[in-house]
Amino acid sequence: MTASINDVARAAGVSASTVSRALRGRPGVSEEVRDQIKAVAAQLGYTASRSASSLASGRTYTIGVLVPYVGRWFFGTVLDAAEKVFSAAGYDVLLYNLGSPETRKRFFTRLPVRKRVDAVLSLLIPDEEESAALRSLGVPLATTVGGPRPGFTVVGIDDRAGTESAVRHLVNLGHRRIGMISGASGPLHWTTPIERRQAYLDVLADAGIEHDPALEADGDYTVEGGERAMTELLAASRPPTAVFAQSDEMAMGALRALRRHRLRVPDDVSVVGFDDHELADVVGLTTVAQPVAGQGAEAARLLLRHLDEPDAEQPGQVQMPIRLVLRETTAPPSPRGPQ
Repeated sequence: MTASINDVARAAGVSASTVSRALRGRPGVSEEVRDQIKAVAAQLGYTASRSASSLASGRTYTIGVLVPYVGRWFFGTVLDAAEKVFSAAGYDVLLYNLGSPETRKRFFTRLPVRKRVDAVLSLLIPDEEESAALRSLGVPLATTVGGPRPGFTVVGIDDRAGTESAVRHLVNLGHRRIGMISGASGPLHWTTPIERRQAYLDVLADAGIEHDPALEADGDYTVEGGERAMTELLAASRPPTAVFAQSDEMAMGALRALRRHRLRVPDDVSVVGFDDHELADVVGLTTVAQPVAGQGAEAARLLLRHLDEPDAEQPGQVQMPIRLVLRETTAPPSPRGPQ
């Protein structure tokens, strides 16, 4: 005969609701009691029923996650970290990959998450109409991209400050022809490329450096795109002596292009990235480090806290720390840089 939650409660000397909270990882149970209940449940062979728990609590124990590109490193890293937090708390993830305008339009027209999820983590930036649609779900909302918006808890970084530190580093080294590999064709409504480009332009202006449009190229936030963009910059009449890439993946593509053109880094061209990708240290890339996994985990924790404490004040925005990491791909300009 299968043990019930009441059997576990009697054996452990606690109430059935305490057993439920303990096995679901909910607050209000001491670690000592939680461990005791887990041991009794294991001894009796009891497994919590998801359907029964859902009926009792009114929850689905499912979190909806919206992603523009599952296969890209940044989004995959955020998703992985968030899923681990959700899973540890007993929640499943319902993933929607909205990488094309068609799938995105279909999702926001139908809103298939309605009554199927307890909260939504959006890794894409919704427009005003899409934001209103998500708010109409009546569930906690969080995101790790873009700036503050009504109804959302935003966990992110200061993109401008990070870019400024990278470009100022190149200026302070003595570079005057500083190129940028951007991501103009990034996910729909994604403001990161705009913020980072404006910071790049501001630093050049502050340093008295005239902006040369020929020193900007679109790298599509991919390694292949970064390689194409770097090749384009090298074809300019006066190529850059240094390049700021808006992501480490594009920076790695730039390094590959420079190697294929038999140019040395940083002797001929300096390169700075953004992210501190797991391979950045391997290739010695100077970069702006941001806690990508940390943003996903923090957004997940805030959503769970909102579910557990719905009346508590929720933060509108949480800004995570960033820092410039100096490695081997930057140095003062060489008199004989690319001509």
